[in-house]
Order: sequence, then C-alpha cells, then structure tokens
Amino acid sequence: QVQLVESGGGSVQSGGSLRLSCAASGYTYSYSSYCMGWFRQAPGKEREGVAAIVSDDSTIYADSVEGRFTISRNNAKRTLYLQMKSLKPEDTAMYYCAAAPDCATVQALGVMMPSVYNYWGQGTQVTVSS
Repeated sequence: QVQLVESGGGSVQSGGSLRLSCAASGYTYSYSSYCMGWFRQAPGKEREGVAAIVSDDSTIYADSVEGRFTISRNNAKRTLYLQMKSLKPEDTAMYYCAAAPDCATVQALGVMMPSVYNYWGQGTQVTVSS
C-alpha cells in the first residue's frame, strides 16, 4: 500500500516562500514511473490541481501558480517537492500530494483531476497572511 506523508506547511506573510515535501513508501512499481501531483483545498471550495509531474519528469502547472511554484522529485529519496514563492493570501489552503501508478491514463484523463489519482496524503496546511 502506497503511503504519502506531506510536510513543510506553515504560516507566512504575503510574498514569502515555503517548500512542501511528500515522502512516499510502499510503492509496488518504480517510483519514477508514477504520476505525482500537488493539490489544494480551501474551506468551502473544491480540491484543485496545483502542479503535476509525469513519468518523463515533464511538469504541468495551474495558471494561478505558473511562474511562482515549482514541482520536482528526488527518485532516490522517493520524495516529491513543491517550492512555493511569492505566496499570496489566495494560496491559503490545505495542500495534498497524490500518486497514480498508471501515468498514461492519468495523462489521458487530465493530470489536474483529483479523481484520477489513487493515493493521497493527509495534507499540510499553508496559510498566507496579507
């Protein structure tokens, strides 16, 4: 069973930076072959895709974070990262990492769709004050 554990959340002022991490364990297949994504959910809102990285390490970003956030992964450490810069109050949310072994299907259906991911972490809170 794949387990994902996020860390690195916290409270920052507008314009600040944070780096989220997602440590993975229990992978049946090669970690590098999985599609991985970061999602967020603010109170009263639906969960939305923030960034994703696919099996060839191509990256995809939501328009709202393009140029400010960077997704990456260290395959040897089985850890996914989200570097967040120039944070805004509207970035305030619970951030989740997610994984899917069938990366081809994820890419066909849409890497920013929460429903296509099989495994989820518990989340880490990010709060940005103005």
